[in-house]
Amino acid sequence: MAQVTETIQAFELRLMQSWMHRDAGSIRKLAARDCMMIFATNPPELLDRPSFVESVGNDFRCVGFRMGESVVRRYGKLAWFSASADLELRLGVREWNGRFLITDLWSKHSFGGWKLTERCLAPVEDDDRLAHSIRRLQMWRG
Repeated sequence: MAQVTETIQAFELRLMQSWMHRDAGSIRKLAARDCMMIFATNPPELLDRPSFVESVGNDFRCVGFRMGESVVRRYGKLAWFSASADLELRLGVREWNGRFLITDLWSKHSFGGWKLTERCLAPVEDDDRLAHSIRRLQMWRG
């Protein structure tokens, strides 16, 4: 499991660096052909791989990022990655900055290895009272 965790974390870092450096070719290599990006806007919006790759070179820029703690869980040929991240994004002239939750699904292919299959990007609620309330529901914490 440790090897999968290190591999996925390295791919995540490469993906974010590629986005920041507007390297559409690297993103194309990391993302599966049917990859979908889900954005937790109101209403939620989707970008398919071609749309995301095209937007990286134009209007949708990652100006900076700092990844927080992450968790990787493997399920056969799939691996879930979840992390908080401080992101500085620009959509045209509009800034979208703050703390986000990144949840990615990676799938292992026979040819090409691990590929990003789904990404969900959601702003994080700053009020920690909700997190504490949910934590109290966790039965394993006693």
